[in-house]
Amino acid sequence: MPERVPSDHPSVATYRTSLERSGGTRRPCLRLPAAAAVDEGIVRLVLDGDAFYAPVTRDTTGLVVRGAYDNRRMAREREGTNRLVEWADSVGRDPGDAVEFDEVDPGALYGLRVPGARAVYTAIETPRDSLSAIAERLERDDE
Repeated sequence: MPERVPSDHPSVATYRTSLERSGGTRRPCLRLPAAAAVDEGIVRLVLDGDAFYAPVTRDTTGLVVRGAYDNRRMAREREGTNRLVEWADSVGRDPGDAVEFDEVDPGALYGLRVPGARAVYTAIETPRDSLSAIAERLERDDE
């Protein structure tokens, strides 16, 4: 059964960071703190209680998330509604504004919230690597 973990739980590492501009656009992106346990690839990112899939990429200054999407395929292709932009608009956060980045399950599940707000995350059991690899292969075969 999934465990519910609040953002102020001792097992959750929280980093203060800020939204930035994504390239030359006015759209926000998330610059990830160097101390956070995040690698390039796709991670789950919780925004206002809803989990999305966020591609983590590296640029000249570090790791960045430019979007969050409804499923892994959309995250890989960066298609569909960018839920990170939608979230930033809904909570009134612009590039330069502070946000809290929660590390719920390092390497798999993270959360983003407005400073001072409390969130509760549903920590799910991540599949064994072999099962995860099989699922990703099956997902690619369906495309």
